[in-house]
Amino acid sequence: MTQINVHKELTVGQVAARSGVAVTALHFYESKGLIKSNRNQGNQRRYPREVLRRVALIKVAQGLGIPLAEIGSALKTLPDDRAPTANDWKILSAQWSRELDQRINHLMALRDRLNGCIGCGCLSMEGCPLRNQGDVLGKRGPGAHLLDTP
Repeated sequence: MTQINVHKELTVGQVAARSGVAVTALHFYESKGLIKSNRNQGNQRRYPREVLRRVALIKVAQGLGIPLAEIGSALKTLPDDRAPTANDWKILSAQWSRELDQRINHLMALRDRLNGCIGCGCLSMEGCPLRNQGDVLGKRGPGAHLLDTP
């Protein structure tokens, strides 16, 4: 029977198979600094086993709608030499929870504004609260203006 070395590094294919993430996604994560690999003598990627936990954390965070840039910033606060722990997740998820609450509140406010217009159908160029609230574009003078409000 063969013994498995628990410190053995994994190939990109092994990480993909065990994590359920495509090889191309792993390469992308690495290019963005979310995960790291070493190169063997043949210049092939080799990942420490801890990368599996990082990839799992990335996928869960993405599923929550957390942008990769924010995930990357969060991962930079963690040590590279170990897998993220339950305590690490607790800290990161608390921060992300606050950000998600803010997004939810913003989306509910947008929904409420939309609900105020359902059935109206006017999209009045002067007074529509969704298209041109307070006629801000008219105050800019004649001509085409871009509406750049959230």
